[in-house]
Amino acid sequence: MITRRQTLQLLGTAAVAAYFATSLPALAQNVAESDLAVQGPLGDVAVGPENAKVTIIEYASLTCSHCANFHKTTWPELKKRYIDTGKVRFVLREFPLDPLATAGFMLARCDSADKYYPITDLLFEQQRNWAFTDKPLDALRGLMRQAGFSQEKFDACLKDQKLYDAVNAVKNRGMEQFRVDSTPTFFINGQRHPGSLSIDEIEKVIKPILGE
Repeated sequence: MITRRQTLQLLGTAAVAAYFATSLPALAQNVAESDLAVQGPLGDVAVGPENAKVTIIEYASLTCSHCANFHKTTWPELKKRYIDTGKVRFVLREFPLDPLATAGFMLARCDSADKYYPITDLLFEQQRNWAFTDKPLDALRGLMRQAGFSQEKFDACLKDQKLYDAVNAVKNRGMEQFRVDSTPTFFINGQRHPGSLSIDEIEKVIKPILGE
């Protein structure tokens, strides 16, 4: 059985702590859409049409309770009303706040792109049952069995250094170039909106863009 302490040691707590200890420049309120469009080493997994009038990019951590709240409450309505109807394009980008979240994103990225949102949705929905337990990696392994992961695949994903580096490259660029310092942080056509947004709050931003 792997304990929380062992998990954190395994995934490099010291390196993460040192990185977040660095000071950040002043927050950028808006970002050029062309800069945001540049994808990380693994590419973006987007839902919604490429030519949608509105693009929402979310930087999130799988162990962030506010992020989980967004994906449980706002995300289903956003998808039904705007993404499935072709009005909005949505991208979830990795911004792990701790090694456990890094592990979760590595597992979500380890399978095909069409499994990315089903896996991240599962991890947000079950967050309290794996991220806040004494043996989180064991709980995470159990959840991933539901997604079709064998123990061998699970272990291989978490040992993949290139995958680890790629996930963290997205986070590092978010911090350094876009000044993301909390989760969730949304960029709606380049406009910065931190915090867990309700569907009403999102609609106030996107309806004028959509002409509604």
